[in-house]
This record gives sequence, C-alpha cells and structure tokens, in this order.
Amino acid sequence: MTNARLTAIGMAIPESKIDNHYFENIIETTDEWIMSRTGIRTRYHTGPDEFTSDLCVKASQDLSAKYNTSLDDVDMILVATTSPDQPMPSMACRVQYRLNMTNAGALDIYAACAGFSYGVVMARGLIAGGMHRKILVIGAETLSKVTDFTDRSSCFLFGDGAGAVLVEASPTPHIGACITGASGEGGADLYISGFAPSIDGQELKMNRCIVQNGRKVFKWAVTKMAEQMKVLVEKNSLTLDQIDWFVPHSANLRIIEAICNETGFPLEKTLESIVDFGNTSSASIPIALYNGIQSGKVKRGDRIMLLGFGGGLAYAGTIVEW
Repeated sequence: MTNARLTAIGMAIPESKIDNHYFENIIETTDEWIMSRTGIRTRYHTGPDEFTSDLCVKASQDLSAKYNTSLDDVDMILVATTSPDQPMPSMACRVQYRLNMTNAGALDIYAACAGFSYGVVMARGLIAGGMHRKILVIGAETLSKVTDFTDRSSCFLFGDGAGAVLVEASPTPHIGACITGASGEGGADLYISGFAPSIDGQELKMNRCIVQNGRKVFKWAVTKMAEQMKVLVEKNSLTLDQIDWFVPHSANLRIIEAICNETGFPLEKTLESIVDFGNTSSASIPIALYNGIQSGKVKRGDRIMLLGFGGGLAYAGTIVEW
C-alpha cells in the first residue's frame, strides 16, 4: 500500500494558563489591545523544568490512549519544532527513547510554523516510496523559552503546546497532492538568532529570542497563502467550496480573517487555535485540528486543507480526508 491517511491525533499543553492581563504588568498594553490586534485571549507556558520533548511525549501518549492504538510498530518519528530542548540530540530521538519505540527512525524538521505541514507531506512521501508504513508526526513548541518579554510588539503572541498525528499506509488515498515552497528572501523578517550575526547583510538582534517584522510577515502571509490555497485545490482537482474545513497556521486571527476575505473561504469553516492557545508555531495546526475533531465539528470523511506558513519564510500544505 502506497497511499496514506491520518488515523489518530493527540495533543498536550502545559498547566500554566496565561491570560492577557499578565502582560499588562510587564509591558505597556491592555487585554483589549491584544484582543483587537490578534484575537488572542489566553496561551499556555511551560514551567522551568518542562521542555519540548516532554510535550511531544504527552501528545503521543494522548493519541495512543484516545484511539487505543499502539506506538510499538511506528517505524518513523518526525518532530517539527523551532524550540528543541537542545540542538542535539533531536527531539525525535528523545521521543523514540522515552516511548521505547525501538523500530522507529527519528528526524527533526526545522521549518518553523510550516513544520507540521511539512511533516505530513514528508510522511506521505515516505509511505508512497514504500520505505515506511506507520509514521508519528509531531508539532511541538516551548516558545515561551525563546520569547523576549520586553518586546511589546510580539511577546504576548506566543504559547507552548504540542500536537501529534499518526500517518499510516492505506489501501485508498486520504492525503492528496501537496505543495511546498519558500520565500527565502524574507529570512531576516522572522528569526531566532544563532551563531551568524547577520542574514543577507542585515544585522540581527543576538538575544536568542524570536524577532519578527510583523507588518511584512502579515502582508506576505495573506498574499502568499491566498494564492497557495487556490494552487492547492487545483492540484487536487477540487474547488474551494469542496473543502469542508480550512486549518491554517494560527499566527494571528487577523491574518486568518484576511486570508478568508481574500479568497472568499468562509471563516466559520476555518479551524484556529490562536484564540485560546496563542501562536504555537508548528503545534498550531494539529492543536486546531484536534479540537475540531474533539468538539464534533470535524467528522470522518470530511475534506480538510492544512496550510502552514512562517519563518524561512516557508510554507507547505495538503488536503486530507479525515
């Protein structure tokens, strides 16, 4: 079998819930200002002894428990993250060890907010190539650990969380044609500094925290994702009105609203995680999908567009039938 489908999903969030009033005590802002510009009400932050690998493990365990499925025969683990416990070893290797998945390969995907979508695309390809049959794809972040809490323009955006799905070989296709792409010239518009002090001659803020040019990223996201939604349905020989649910990366509710306005796709058929969980980067799509399924909105057989976009600047997407 060289077709693939999503068979199970789980999620995990930290215990500490942070509302907008928290930021009123550390920067000049208000709950109303944050809500009006982003749509965010709350987000979750990890404690000092809780890390991305912990959330990966919890999301995987939640998946296994909710769908009564074993992870023993998983043969590949893909973890999308930009906030790993450490650069090496990979988060996928930590998950492989901690959940005793002895038959699984392990690989991290470093594609920021597009990471989870890239993971689903890669899992589909690995199964289509006959190399693997059961792949665990995780998007997980502890962005609170790379947030500059003195940055009034962005510190209230980010949250921590994880989502996990199983992608398995299937006799019939349930994951459609995919898109991947990048606008690498926007690298300096959204970054976390590392060793190099500049990108393409632009000096970086070397504080190892998230830095973004909000206006440029907003404009790019709306224009490029509206374009790519149309490309994606055409590649799948569909039209937008044949999509039951749209699940974009939850970067900002205003971005999602603008994309829907640009394409004419109904906002009420769009799943987001930004309002209750903040921007969780690679975890935002699986968290939104998980809650859509758990709430009963998303039903088996529904056709769902997944579209991730973010740092790189990179994007990836596909259409899945749940």
